[in-house]
Amino acid sequence: MKNQVTLSLVALLMVAPAAIAQASKQVVEAKVVLEAEGAAPGASLKAAALARVAPGFHVNDHKPSEEYLIPTEWTIEASKEISVEKMAYPKGELKKFTFSDDRLSVYEGDLTIGALLKVSRAAKPGIYKLKGVFKYQACNDHACLPPKSFPLDLDVKVLPKGKSAKRVNAEVFRNVRFD
Repeated sequence: MKNQVTLSLVALLMVAPAAIAQASKQVVEAKVVLEAEGAAPGASLKAAALARVAPGFHVNDHKPSEEYLIPTEWTIEASKEISVEKMAYPKGELKKFTFSDDRLSVYEGDLTIGALLKVSRAAKPGIYKLKGVFKYQACNDHACLPPKSFPLDLDVKVLPKGKSAKRVNAEVFRNVRFD
């Protein structure tokens, strides 16, 4: 009996660090890209959060299948110079997990969330920082980690009136739909 307790304790001590490391590592990472190097007053500009969910995990769709599920969300605080006109979330993929009788709409791997920004006609040239937050709850096939959020800010360069910006990141925005 004493040997069984000792073996159980040793097994627990070997598994615990792996479980703690898994829970503490960043399961979702994201960065922001813009469709152009800037925008003139009165112009629109697209931004995108490029997120990557670690293998073996998923996050819930922005519009989860069940009311109790925590949605994935990127929020951006508007300023008087730059407003957020629209957000564009991808459609989730229906997947079956052991913890649910129903298939759930989730994101796995890479996902892109779009934001359509509008620069005020009165905005002066310069760099404007918009504060953003990326929120999610990551789960694997057996359990969910606590909900998390992290800052996901963006800098928008406002150009002088009449000046156009060089387009960048065309491949990112090819599939982002704001309809």
